[in-house]
Amino acid sequence: MSVFRIGFLPLVDCVLPVVAHELGLAAAEGVTIEPIRDPSWATVRDRLIYGQTDAAHLLAPLAIATSMGLDRPAVPLGAPFMLGLNGNAVTVTPRVAALMGRQAIEDATAVGQRLAALARNRKAAGRRLRLAVVHRYSSHNYMLRYWLAASGCDPDRDVEIVVVPPPFVAEALESGEIDGSCVGEPWNSVAVERGVGVIVAATARIWSRGVEKLLAFRRTTLEERADEVGALIRALHEAGRIVIDPARRGEIAALLARPAYIDQPAALIERALANRMTLVHGEAPTPVRDFLVLHREAANFPWRSQAMWLYSQMVRWGHAPAAEDGFDQAAQVFRPDIYRAALAGTGAILPSASAKVEGAIAEPRGVGSVSGRLIMGPDRFFDGRLFDPDDLAGYLAGSSPD
Repeated sequence: MSVFRIGFLPLVDCVLPVVAHELGLAAAEGVTIEPIRDPSWATVRDRLIYGQTDAAHLLAPLAIATSMGLDRPAVPLGAPFMLGLNGNAVTVTPRVAALMGRQAIEDATAVGQRLAALARNRKAAGRRLRLAVVHRYSSHNYMLRYWLAASGCDPDRDVEIVVVPPPFVAEALESGEIDGSCVGEPWNSVAVERGVGVIVAATARIWSRGVEKLLAFRRTTLEERADEVGALIRALHEAGRIVIDPARRGEIAALLARPAYIDQPAALIERALANRMTLVHGEAPTPVRDFLVLHREAANFPWRSQAMWLYSQMVRWGHAPAAEDGFDQAAQVFRPDIYRAALAGTGAILPSASAKVEGAIAEPRGVGSVSGRLIMGPDRFFDGRLFDPDDLAGYLAGSSPD
């Protein structure tokens, strides 16, 4: 049986490969998954590019940066399957939360303005707020920057953004090393349970269908093991169908809680799966609409327009050159062609387009598909901006920092 060694970080959105492995879905497709847990995204990436793993649960922007050689010699990667949308939150220390005042987590505009005002005040007092993200090339970094900038805060001048691996965020908050973070679950909830963090925002309210982790392969693996990759994609797709079943939520949370995977209480994990978050220690969970979208609405489809939006943010913040062909290079990392080929004839919903205007859907609506009926949920950015892949120059011109 063909083996795929898959690197991952202990996060709730590693769930699909774990379920495909533990529930025998991969074996039913003739492949074996060997999960390999790592402590940081840099390690996950390095294992993949040096051949210690065959695939990786990886940050979407990091896959793009690695393929384009933005922080080291280029290693072409391909991503034929997304592991989910959203799933991150902004957590601050209780002291910062008290200074911000309590705002509804659903109101990204109000929370962003309060945080931006506090950041400007702290800068004027001689100490900038220090906010952590999980990697320079992460959706966490670009969502946080997008939100702060639109709220009246310069992410490069008014705050200090540093990197802290997800499993260490609670300790960094407790020690005072950072004032806040943007990280995936369950690490926000771990900080809340310890009384060292307060969740003030969810990235699902910054971009309601924000691109997140993907399953990345070296491009040579996609070419040399095409049939096996297809089998793995089918197993992951079936895992998605199981994971979104409310009746199995407790079972899945208990599975992820094992020491080999996340090694945290199942109750914390189940909250994220249920889109219910405890924001402050001791309070009851609060519903957070679409906090984590793991499978429905073609959440696993690699939209090339999402890769292009990420590249636009890399350019905006000086993390990538404004190269004429950069958007095409970024888009080529996402492989909807492989996704469609793997799931053709299975009854899976297959979008007919490979790119779309991001941020254009305000209410659920049907969109074109070559298989099944596809209803897409709202994908709005909190500030109402649209990202049209046919007007890249216009978008970048409207996003330039002052």
